[in-house]
Amino acid sequence: MDTLDRKIERAEGLLASLLDRDPGSVRAAWTGGKDSTVVLFIWKALLDHAGAGPVKAVNLDTGCKFPEVLAFRDRLAVEWGVDLHIARPLVSLDGYPLAAAPLACCRELKVAPLKRALRETGTTRLLTGIRRDEHPDRAAREALEPRTDPDHTLVNPILDWTETDVWAFHDRFGLPHCSLYDLGYRSLGCRPCTALPGQGGGERSGRSGDKEKILGSLTSLGYF
Repeated sequence: MDTLDRKIERAEGLLASLLDRDPGSVRAAWTGGKDSTVVLFIWKALLDHAGAGPVKAVNLDTGCKFPEVLAFRDRLAVEWGVDLHIARPLVSLDGYPLAAAPLACCRELKVAPLKRALRETGTTRLLTGIRRDEHPDRAAREALEPRTDPDHTLVNPILDWTETDVWAFHDRFGLPHCSLYDLGYRSLGCRPCTALPGQGGGERSGRSGDKEKILGSLTSLGYF
């Protein structure tokens, strides 16, 4: 049986391989959630050990995130010395039909700002905290995924981890987390598309069903 120690070893090995070629062009796609915080922590530890810091990250601030997530992001960025690039949409949210058409909404508020951020920061490798078991459309994802528009590689070091693995890692290393998790949230997205999970529901059962149906389409458009 695959243990958490072995999963950590593989994640560290994958991320350590990025140190050999321009680690300064590597950024973590840090949402402020539990999973991407694990990846940010491991990558930061490797950079610190190699004297190749600071750790760099990009955060998508759609304008409708939970204030608790933003507060956690800003606090931890200071505590960990994160070189944080915050990507915001260019469209005005005044009167914007949030979540009315999920694909169009996510394309304008997430995908377009992400692509612009990658270009502006010269990011060649983007680290994510996605996991295969959290959504059927992520079951076949690979550890390294070349992308275009702009050219970069998506690096997914905790694909084979479970939700339990993530929290066990948090506990082992004393990682901080957003206070919304303590209220029962298990997956954090934008406010219009995120609620407390239903009784007995899965990890992402609090996410909008319409949004969940288009995750594969968002990936094909350039989202992680």
